[in-house]
Amino acid sequence: MKFRTYFKSLVLTFLAIFAFATANASGDEGKKEFDPVSFATHHVLDAHEIHFWGEGESSFTVPLPIIVFGTEGMAVFMSSEFHHDDHGHHVVEKNGMSFVKSHEKIYQLNAGEHHLKMKDGEVDNATKPFDMSITKNVATLFLVALVLILVFRSVGKYYAKNGAVAPKGLASWMEPLILFVRDDVAKNNIKTGPERFMPFLLTIFFFILCGNILGLIPILTNPNLTGNISVTITLALFMLVMQLIHSKKACWSHMFMLPGVPIALYQILVPIELAGIIIKPVALLIRLFANITACHIIVISLISIIFVNQSAAWAGLSVPMALFISVLEILVAFLQAYIFTMLSALFIGMAVEEGHH
Repeated sequence: MKFRTYFKSLVLTFLAIFAFATANASGDEGKKEFDPVSFATHHVLDAHEIHFWGEGESSFTVPLPIIVFGTEGMAVFMSSEFHHDDHGHHVVEKNGMSFVKSHEKIYQLNAGEHHLKMKDGEVDNATKPFDMSITKNVATLFLVALVLILVFRSVGKYYAKNGAVAPKGLASWMEPLILFVRDDVAKNNIKTGPERFMPFLLTIFFFILCGNILGLIPILTNPNLTGNISVTITLALFMLVMQLIHSKKACWSHMFMLPGVPIALYQILVPIELAGIIIKPVALLIRLFANITACHIIVISLISIIFVNQSAAWAGLSVPMALFISVLEILVAFLQAYIFTMLSALFIGMAVEEGHH
């Protein structure tokens, strides 16, 4: 999608938000007070359905499969069977088990119970089954995988058919990005055999980039895939595994032998070096998770100003600011993909580097 087209879609989206805000901010005073914290939290967290607009039974949502393993075995049904209830009241009976949904978590009720009960902030009459449901983030992950397969398959067919020619169409967009990852990321940070790490680096770069961009599209309800801590942990673990598998003798000797360091300091420095193995991927996952989630929350917070103050006049300030942050998110989408890939290449490069004498 061209930048101009994307910018137009953003403008139209926020004009719609402005109209919606104007209509609702001037509504009845007796309406339920708007809670910006719960609204923002609900937006950035995962869900068992894809919500587009509206509330309750009048809302437009796409249900997703619920796959849980309870005390009596597996149960499979669609999230629409909860009838948009997220407070543990509507019970779904499957295979002799009773399930409810509360705050996007699935619970299996104990025998004889008809709704979820809380005691001292904890669930009192239900247990959590093993949940393998297709949530909004999982659906987005499948969509990202499908998009990448189609894109790279198309580009691969183009070069297989035309050979080493000047790229056109989709290939003209992909080739500069691939060369950028190869020349400016892999070769600059991995001095020993960078080509063997190119599949991994290209995968994480385009996965994060595509996930970030999909999170900016309003029509897809802005899925927060790369702002999900489980996704960033998985990406960081992949990087850690690659680092450990390909670590050379020089890398391990630097951690345990520490040439030139007094033996008395080994008990201090060796644990620090070992902790660095875990700190590196933790820094990666927190950076990606925090930056992407923060951008989503900032936009939501700016729009929420209209409803908190119950005045459409605030839309003149909050909507342009939210539009500016949304455009800035385009830069953040590319920047976070680059930073994660570059640091991954740097950490791998440190592990595979041969010892210097």
